Amino acid sequence: MLHMKSYGNHSTTQVTFVSSENVPPEFFRTISYGNVSYKIYSHSFLHLGQQNSHSISILAAANTPVDEIVTDPCTPKGYILDKNSHKDSSAESRLTGSLQAAGNFTKCRSSTYAMLQEGNEKCPYKHCSIGSTFTPDLQGHFMATSGFYYTSKFFDLDEKDWLAEIIPAGKRFCKEKWPELKAEHPTTKEEYLLGYCFSSAYIISMLHDSLGFALDDGRIEFANKAGEKDIPLEWALGAFILKTSTATLDYGGLSRKMLG
Repeated sequence: MLHMKSYGNHSTTQVTFVSSENVPPEFFRTISYGNVSYKIYSHSFLHLGQQNSHSISILAAANTPVDEIVTDPCTPKGYILDKNSHKDSSAESRLTGSLQAAGNFTKCRSSTYAMLQEGNEKCPYKHCSIGSTFTPDLQGHFMATSGFYYTSKFFDLDEKDWLAEIIPAGKRFCKEKWPELKAEHPTTKEEYLLGYCFSSAYIISMLHDSLGFALDDGRIEFANKAGEKDIPLEWALGAFILKTSTATLDYGGLSRKMLG
């Protein structure tokens, strides 16, 4: 499972899957369901969820002289932000000049990838896909949830070829001007609409450029529910895996360990 979530003033992307590799103890939990045990790799990349990552990309250019224009390739063209607006955003409130949108998917993808790879040269393990954090080889079938799901649904991507389709979709979106985007999507909240250029580039930088999913990889799909009962896939599922209790509960006629 891959989960991108923003909540409160924090933001995180969680990566969780069963691994047969020798995983460092700080990155795995052994969880038992009935008589079967699973060795789970799980890590929350704090501050690398969609919202916070966009803020970091803005802050990277924030230390400029007063009144100097800061160019952001991850914000749609025509959107202007100055230091007196959007005080609820820590990144935006720290801008000393003005933010001028460049709206360039390719450049946004490059800057996002550079952010995800920061500290990679200090990787103490045999392999680090993101920063200096250990990541084993990808195994199994993956569901990309939350921010991955909502971005893919916004662009109306095919569930089978969504990774390949998000690149041209992101390029088209990023190069459009902000007033035109608002007119084309009148029912979409502006705060969400503003982030789709960045999130399209972020998804490719995270899943393809960093974690190594092929653009035509059939092992990964976007989803917000799972199973015949359409169980919601929420950020709490990742937290459940990181902490296990000995309590049990009966769910759907099956006795399972309750993760909490």
